[in-house]
Amino acid sequence: MVRKAESGQIRRRLRSGTVVLGGMGALAAALTSCGSEPDKRCVDPRSYDSAHGYRVLSPAQCSSPGGTTASGRWYYGSGGSGRYAKGGTFDKSAAVTRGGFGSGHGSSGG
Repeated sequence: MVRKAESGQIRRRLRSGTVVLGGMGALAAALTSCGSEPDKRCVDPRSYDSAHGYRVLSPAQCSSPGGTTASGRWYYGSGGSGRYAKGGTFDKSAAVTRGGFGSGHGSSGG
């Protein structure tokens, strides 16, 4: 009977360890999704329309391989999707969300 009781305790420990590891994985995924990297989209900075915003371009038009001049600029924090981006900024540092897990919008940092 001692072996059966020990076997049950080992199984319980293994299941507990699995639950803890699974919980840690879920927590890690939640924390990474709250990262400080803002949404960015390549837009034409000369295409602003007050009703729609900036026209979204292909990301390739914001990169400048070989030192060539790109026609688009990265626009941060506009969110959403579609052909236009509005409500963001061209300044990446202004679009970065400070805080993290459990931080509320509008709370002051110290």
